[in-house]
Amino acid sequence: MKLFLAPMDAITHQAFRNLVARFGGCDEYFNEMINASSLLAGGAWEKFYLLEGPEPEKLVWQLTDKNGEKMAQAASFLAERGGIGIDLNMGCSAPQIAKTGAGIAWMLKPVEETAAMVRAVKSALENAAKDGRPAKRLSVKLRLGDEKYTEEKLHSFCAMLIEEGVQMITLHARTQKQKHSRHSDWQAVERLALRFPQIPVILNGDVKDTNSYELAKKAAPHAQGIMIATAAAQKPWIFREIVGSSPTMTGGASPTMTDEADTNCTNSHELGNAGACPAEFISASQSQLSFDAQELALRFIDDVERFQPPEFWKTRLQRFFAFYCLNFSFGHYFQTSMINASDNEDARKRVLEYFEKCPNDRFRKF
Repeated sequence: MKLFLAPMDAITHQAFRNLVARFGGCDEYFNEMINASSLLAGGAWEKFYLLEGPEPEKLVWQLTDKNGEKMAQAASFLAERGGIGIDLNMGCSAPQIAKTGAGIAWMLKPVEETAAMVRAVKSALENAAKDGRPAKRLSVKLRLGDEKYTEEKLHSFCAMLIEEGVQMITLHARTQKQKHSRHSDWQAVERLALRFPQIPVILNGDVKDTNSYELAKKAAPHAQGIMIATAAAQKPWIFREIVGSSPTMTGGASPTMTDEADTNCTNSHELGNAGACPAEFISASQSQLSFDAQELALRFIDDVERFQPPEFWKTRLQRFFAFYCLNFSFGHYFQTSMINASDNEDARKRVLEYFEKCPNDRFRKF
């Protein structure tokens, strides 16, 4: 079963994807969502959303917008870049997204309007394929629907998506207003996979460790993959943890940390061309993996500086450390400290101070 890194706003940029890759990576990395209109306008920051590292051959671009024509134009633009696919965001239920007509709003609009948007994006991808190259895969990430959701409505909507050329569907099996207090309906994923065996259906929601991974597989055995979101933000090593614990797992890879790669990382500073630096803070044996949690945090700060504009540094660090700090004995204290860091140097200082006070938290094994 394949493993996917979910698209997460202000998290799944290249600096974070580098962290995941240092632990061996996953089958596919979904980029943080890109606003189609902003991309086409050529804003100063858009190039940072277009970085393809560390593994372009596993990257999926996720698009969001309220305008179907803009979505198709952006898909045409992205089709000329690296990556393996375009994903349409029909699952984001954040009010600031949904109220504009984007995200989950595409599930609630007249079906003809959504079908026309999907058709236009599919056509753009096919038209962009050149020299015998296959068109990039078109996928959709969605939820169950709004609070009036019925399975019949969901399946009818997905049938329309497939008819218009969607080749993979990821289902976060919660309704628009359901938050994490209610468990994701994995059985709904299984029923969707059984209803549409012609395409991969991917399970998303509540997989946070090896135990929940195994339970999700049992609940939805016909799903062809599992997408992990916030648990990966907290534990960038979660894919390696799952791969190492599951004898039937086929996704992921072992870390490739070589001296040659270290040289390439040190000497390559051109934006977007430097992949994940090898992780000297990670050591692997046949039976376990250990790493230095302090150095992981410091390396992430370094990579945010390399792969994000200065205007993004503070928010990117806050988003990451809001999750990462929860791994530790005094997680909420550490989290509050990091969120209140004034700048990157202050963040580095606070990382060092925490592990000086809590040395038993620094080295971790699994």
